[in-house]
Amino acid sequence: MDLELYSADDRLLGRLDRDEALLGSYPVDDGCRIHVIDRSGARLGEFEDVSRVPKYEMPENEYDRRAESLRSFLKRKQLGRYAETEERRGGSEIRRLAEERELADAIPLGARCLVRVPGQPAKRGTVMYVGLTDFKPGYWIGVRYDEPLGKHDGSVDGRKYFECQPKYGAFVKPPSVTVGDFPEEDYGLEEDEM
Repeated sequence: MDLELYSADDRLLGRLDRDEALLGSYPVDDGCRIHVIDRSGARLGEFEDVSRVPKYEMPENEYDRRAESLRSFLKRKQLGRYAETEERRGGSEIRRLAEERELADAIPLGARCLVRVPGQPAKRGTVMYVGLTDFKPGYWIGVRYDEPLGKHDGSVDGRKYFECQPKYGAFVKPPSVTVGDFPEEDYGLEEDEM
């Protein structure tokens, strides 16, 4: 192909025919244009018919194994054809609530517990509430922590579920709570030393 440089008033300024030359070495100015002359002999539109272009097609089983594909994203997020139907979702929601209730029923009020929430350190406390709440669906366990590691004082959205000092209360899901002999930790400090 040949390249020609034209001025803003459409005057030929010269050919761009030195491969090693930079564009700035030519008399380029505002409004100039570069005209391309195709000498390959290709017909106009020859490469526009995409049906003539060979395409790579990946086997289905190989595509299914890829973790970073659109299909795996849709499956993870349960979108499109991978979305749960309302019937299946309702059935799985009922099962989940039944499992939560069974776990919650095994957690007695006043019991000492250890709370393990993924991504957080384990915390010791006392079970103060077990049951359904107004703030979120499902069964929740209200815990009064031994240290100020909570989020509230036993109240959420203006409703008092249990009593505790500010920042000592939290609600967690039943699988995060282990009931047992978890005495308050003694750091070797006497009352007068604190």
